[in-house]
Amino acid sequence: MTIQSDRWIREQATTNGMIEPFTESQRRDGCISYGLSSYGYDARVADEFKIFTNVDSAVVDPKNFDPVSFVDRKTDVCIIPPNSFVLARTVEYFRVPRDILVICLGKSTYARCGIIVNVTPLEPEWEGHVTLEFSNTTPLPAKIYANEGACQFLFLKGNEPCEVSYADRAGKYMGQRGVTLPKV
Repeated sequence: MTIQSDRWIREQATTNGMIEPFTESQRRDGCISYGLSSYGYDARVADEFKIFTNVDSAVVDPKNFDPVSFVDRKTDVCIIPPNSFVLARTVEYFRVPRDILVICLGKSTYARCGIIVNVTPLEPEWEGHVTLEFSNTTPLPAKIYANEGACQFLFLKGNEPCEVSYADRAGKYMGQRGVTLPKV
């Protein structure tokens, strides 16, 4: 596997719609940076948040997740409660080529504040808004800024196209829009 460069990412985004909307270069004017970097793309977090709350003492069950465990907010700044988490989504919509696997890493600005971003790999031929999980590992409330950088996506090219892609097996998160809760 090889990591793809800024040239390749730009070409795929502008010619094949791999990333929409696409920001041509790193933007950092007073915000957490986002846009095209040397070997990746820093995506932004949208202004839609699902803040985890446990007022009903619910059990977190990935096979039977209760949506009442979240409070929905549309805001420019989201406050994550201490030792809790928030689900959000990228501003960008991704379309992954068949011979590419995309790995996501959190931004160091958030990591240095005890805020961890988690995303599973984007599989070949998956498309949609990426659901992001922000974990606040601190005992204090933490802020997330909408429309600013959240995480970096790295594009890894396989030695050949896969036999079966995410689209081929009709994956359950295909084409997701908005913040998407767990499905079985």
